[in-house]
Amino acid sequence: MSQRSSGFGWFILLVAGLAVLTFIFRPPAPAETGTDPAALAEARKATGGAQTLEDILARQRGEEVDLSFRREFGQPGADPDAPLALAPLGGASDPDLWRALRYDAADVNVSAGGDVAKVLVQDGGMAWYEFRKGPLATYGGWLLIGTIAALAVFYLLRGRIGIDEPMTGRTVTRFQAIERFAHWLLAGSFVLLGLSGLLTLFGRFFILPTFGPELNSQLLIASKFVHNNLAWPFMLGLVMVFVMWVWHNIPDRTDITWFAQAGGIIGKNHPPAKKFNGGQKIIFWSVILLGASISLSGLSLLFPFELPLFAKTFGIVNQTGIPQWLGYGALPTDLAPQEEMQLAQLWHAIVAFVLMAIIIAHIYIGSIGMKGAFDAMGSGEVDEAWAHQHHSLWLDEVKARQAKDGKTPESGATPAE
Repeated sequence: MSQRSSGFGWFILLVAGLAVLTFIFRPPAPAETGTDPAALAEARKATGGAQTLEDILARQRGEEVDLSFRREFGQPGADPDAPLALAPLGGASDPDLWRALRYDAADVNVSAGGDVAKVLVQDGGMAWYEFRKGPLATYGGWLLIGTIAALAVFYLLRGRIGIDEPMTGRTVTRFQAIERFAHWLLAGSFVLLGLSGLLTLFGRFFILPTFGPELNSQLLIASKFVHNNLAWPFMLGLVMVFVMWVWHNIPDRTDITWFAQAGGIIGKNHPPAKKFNGGQKIIFWSVILLGASISLSGLSLLFPFELPLFAKTFGIVNQTGIPQWLGYGALPTDLAPQEEMQLAQLWHAIVAFVLMAIIIAHIYIGSIGMKGAFDAMGSGEVDEAWAHQHHSLWLDEVKARQAKDGKTPESGATPAE
């Protein structure tokens, strides 16, 4: 497994995710409704541009209807200089005004906020809202519940992974204090960010009807404060962990053996591993890549008008030709700030759900799933028997350094308590 192939795989996943989001928001194509378009246009002229019965019935049948005619405002042939009288030929009517607002074509003046504040109705907001309360909440929730259920079944079948060898009473330093600080800074902030994000998404579905609006309101206010402010320690921890551990997580040939033997999690074999085994490397790169993506989309949400991401990203992806090859055509590169925020929020949530599922599995292995695993990030010291079983190559390196420094195992190791 090379870094280049791994990076290409993540790039393909990124493009696929962007394509899915773009498919949700792409404008509907005109559909055949069984009626001659010319006849429909003539019928609409008779009503001053309003929808016909066939338009309404087609929408009720769930068909996509070409609504471009609704962007034609004003009475055809009307005198634009005519006074705003009661007659429909005298200027624009109220329906014209509301359609112009919907399609962002109205002449709006605002006292503050610039061009962004002139958008009073953003039609794509409904697609974002429907996806957020529907597929996002449904599939995201089931992903987390399914992960927990699968781990519970695995625990019942496999039990806790023990230590086959007798404990030696000698410990080696697995992680230094600064490493444990970075880990818990990253882990603690992510847990609180995940919980506050889940409260924001699911509060109205569960907390509001069960405990009432007051409690839900207070939890949402607290969640917003937590989410906005703990983003910074999360990003700091992400950088610290990357800098300290990246060299230990570069894939090598020992990972092939580790995966071939399922890391000792399934079966009784315990393949040799360095400081980080193959499974831990997957966790590391998942946290770094997905955490970086979450951080970037989060920054875009915190500063939506200063850090738009998707229009530029779509432009780069279009240059590869992949969206066109997949049949989506060129991805949109002219996005309003509101569209940028909607795409960023959905991407932020989707990636966060995936990372939460991965971290739940990581928490399981580091706590009840494996005996002695928590000590590595608790005290930083692990028994030599545990180190030999799970990271024998790393233990050999530690002993070799001790011998080079003139330390014997008895003098260089710390007695276990």
